[in-house]
Amino acid sequence: MNSFDAASTAPGPIEQDRTDSTGPTQVPPPTGVEAQVGNWLTVPDIADRMGVRLSEVRRMIEDRELLAARIGPRSVVAVPAKFVTGEGPLPTLRGTFTVLADGGMDDEQIIGWLFTPDETLSVEGAPIDALLAGRKKEVRRRAQELAF
Repeated sequence: MNSFDAASTAPGPIEQDRTDSTGPTQVPPPTGVEAQVGNWLTVPDIADRMGVRLSEVRRMIEDRELLAARIGPRSVVAVPAKFVTGEGPLPTLRGTFTVLADGGMDDEQIIGWLFTPDETLSVEGAPIDALLAGRKKEVRRRAQELAF
């Protein structure tokens, strides 16, 4: 069983309040890459959206067609929503992940870089927005510059 099997089948949305033996406690707001991305999909969400089995989504994560992070108070495996279309993973992601990983970034850093706003891009927003707008060459060129 890999690290994604148990958590990836967690049902329902991430709970923001929980009760312990002393009463209700507030879960702190998301920080870091979790807050930066904003909209996440769990493995079951992606499977439903694409009409595939959970194991196929896990394979996409293991094959690095998608990158995932553990988020929320229950540390569920989730993928940024912008990484997934109705047909599957955004096609331009895999090569971009490879370029950034070859440059020494880990998965969380790659996700963070893709969602960091960049005013110098030809598309308003972050590199992920440029990829969604069909600007793959521009994004990969910038990713390659980071590697050297």
